[in-house]
Amino acid sequence: MSHPQFTCAVVPQFLEEQSNPAQQEYAFSYTVTIVNNGDVAAQLIGRHWVITDATGHVEEVRGLGVVGHQPMLKPGEKFEYTSWARLTTPHGLMQGTFFCMTDEAHPFDAPIEPFSLARSQSLH
Repeated sequence: MSHPQFTCAVVPQFLEEQSNPAQQEYAFSYTVTIVNNGDVAAQLIGRHWVITDATGHVEEVRGLGVVGHQPMLKPGEKFEYTSWARLTTPHGLMQGTFFCMTDEAHPFDAPIEPFSLARSQSLH
């Protein structure tokens, strides 16, 4: 019996240059690394993100693929991409699910654990 498994790690970053706090616009990038830790080849088909800002406002984003790709990953392979999100508050939370399919057309989900989008208070 094959066991499909994608694990996801996310590194978020506040984008100072793309943000405008006076207009309540806070931009964040996030780099996602997807690793096929299963024992069967599988493809990332779609995504569902849930983005919650500091006021509790929730935005959901659904779509096919990630950054225009639907990567097929063999066991042990990884795919990395960077995307971005905009909030009206200086911090928030993102989490989601990647919808995946094995090469034998068995669907499975790859959860993306919640991660913080936060404007750093540190001075650089």
